[in-house]
Amino acid sequence: MTASAFLSQLLQLGVALLLAPLLAGWVSQCRAWLQNKSAPSLLLPYRTIHKLFIKDAVVAHNASPIFRVAPYIVFGAMCCAAAIVPSLSTGLPFAQAADTIALVGLFALARVFIALAAMDIGTAFGSLGARREMFVGFLAEPALLMVLFTASLISGSTSLPTIVDSLAHRDLAIYPSLAFAGVAFTMVSLAENARIPVDNPATHLELTMIHEAMILEYSARHLALIEWASALKLFNYSCIGIAIFVPFGIAAGSDDWAAILGAAPALAAKLAIGGFVLALIETLSAKMRIFRAPEFLGTAFLLAVLAMLVHLLLGT
Repeated sequence: MTASAFLSQLLQLGVALLLAPLLAGWVSQCRAWLQNKSAPSLLLPYRTIHKLFIKDAVVAHNASPIFRVAPYIVFGAMCCAAAIVPSLSTGLPFAQAADTIALVGLFALARVFIALAAMDIGTAFGSLGARREMFVGFLAEPALLMVLFTASLISGSTSLPTIVDSLAHRDLAIYPSLAFAGVAFTMVSLAENARIPVDNPATHLELTMIHEAMILEYSARHLALIEWASALKLFNYSCIGIAIFVPFGIAAGSDDWAAILGAAPALAAKLAIGGFVLALIETLSAKMRIFRAPEFLGTAFLLAVLAMLVHLLLGT
């Protein structure tokens, strides 16, 4: 690993850590504008994280080491995902580990530990949220895998950099398989990031919340890491969508600093558009009952399978 490649890898990880809270703030701001409400500051997520880091943590007496370690594992898993997802360049040192199956495994690892931590204290809300989280993850992960496998069939590899390089150099056209996969990926992203219609990130009502129910017992630095990890997860899913469906503008090497620096504004523009679309979807949708989630995610899975079949049968 050359020094230039190492610096490029650090740059991509640093951009992810810095832009993730900004993306979350942008989505909240767009959502407020669309609902004709007073919009919060773009810097509010940064202020919240900073405020939580300087507070003293309060931990329940019966908390096990899992409860204390879980925020660090979840944050570390999201950082690893941000390092291997090609957001600025496909030729970074961690590109060899950027396998689609490994990426889904990182998301699953974070989900398992946050669910275990939620059940560790023994509160009703934590157990409720953990069960709902695993319920949604059980349905969302197969759909996500089918979407990634569709892109893998098109490029002939399960490596994300190879997928990006292959799709970026194809002729500009509407591919039915990617169209079906794009709709399925959007539905999975809404569920995985605790967004409407599956979950509402702005509520604390016990009948509706999923993600918030699992983190009610956390405070201070532990809660700051979880909130930062949630923003990173949204950023990672956005970058995965960009890498598969809008891969144009991503640099191809780790030594071409001009291309890497040029990819940063393109990434920011794509994230801004994606954040606005996410806010628009949330504004136009209504929160569904938790028992309707299987129908929602089952539809996503069927669309992803249909995308694979269209590619296998029609080659498009």
